[in-house]
Amino acid sequence: MNALDQEVLEIARRTFFFRSTAYVGTAALATLLKPSMLRAMNGKVGAPWRGVADPRHLVPRAKRVIFLYQAGGPSHLETFDYKPKLADMDGQPMPESLTKGQPIAQLQGEPLKCLSPQFKFDRYGESGQQICQLFPKIGSIADDIAIVRSLTTEQINHDPAHTFMNTGTSISGRPSLGSWLVYGLGVESEDLPGFVVLTSQGKGTITPQPISSRQWHSGFLPSRFQGVEFRSTGDPVMYVGNPPGVTRNRQRNVIDAATHLNRLYQQAAGDPEVATRITQFEMAFKMQTSVPDLVDISDEPQHVLDMYGTKGADGSFAANCLLARRLAERGVRFIQLYHRA
Repeated sequence: MNALDQEVLEIARRTFFFRSTAYVGTAALATLLKPSMLRAMNGKVGAPWRGVADPRHLVPRAKRVIFLYQAGGPSHLETFDYKPKLADMDGQPMPESLTKGQPIAQLQGEPLKCLSPQFKFDRYGESGQQICQLFPKIGSIADDIAIVRSLTTEQINHDPAHTFMNTGTSISGRPSLGSWLVYGLGVESEDLPGFVVLTSQGKGTITPQPISSRQWHSGFLPSRFQGVEFRSTGDPVMYVGNPPGVTRNRQRNVIDAATHLNRLYQQAAGDPEVATRITQFEMAFKMQTSVPDLVDISDEPQHVLDMYGTKGADGSFAANCLLARRLAERGVRFIQLYHRA
């Protein structure tokens, strides 16, 4: 065997082990949840994903999720988690029982002192939920919402804490909440992704924390389940329109030719990412029609725009909220609004 043949063999060997480690977890999980999934993935490649939990073991009540993720928002201690003991301990040193042996974030060695709630809390609704007075409108629906006060984390820095919140672990490489949901329940929309991410930035003076796609990544699941980020201004998706001289029929021919070649490779290699590529090409083609209609808010009455506080497509959190509602109406399963600062 000459040196070139040896190098080719090594490349093939490395590729085999890389793909094996990348997909063995997905294959094992799929087999546990639904053995027929593997057969389905090798069936009609490019078909809309219907999820591994099919049929459902429970009758679904919620059909879609809009996840408002406000990075750098006010503390739970100033919003929905009233701690009267903090008022009694205002200005006192932090108890050693809470700090000893724990990783602590403090500024330039300044002593850690307790701080009382900066705003008053009131009880709202028949349930008597304690909510900060700054949020009376949320208080008016206190009996219609769920407030969870049992979440905890040991992460003291922003980035790993964000990763923990979105994926359940501070270690990168795990699927995000939206990816799991689409993987399990499938997609409803035929011409929009099942998981869409919209980002915006506040106008505060605080430097916004960096944002990473790991917050909406598919981890060890096939990449078809990761969130698709839409831009907040201009066209949500780049190159959503055809260039001059390219008709829809010509574009269709290109997609069909690429799909044919990808299917041949899929049969030869058995690589799940090829199925993702076929699906994403087809989805991109469909989005050339669906996305312009999605972002055309000329059909929104003025009182709705006033209610959201936006004129639309201005990159604001308010505009993204309006767009999220329109995405939900069109069957997108999971919409995440990631707002910084």
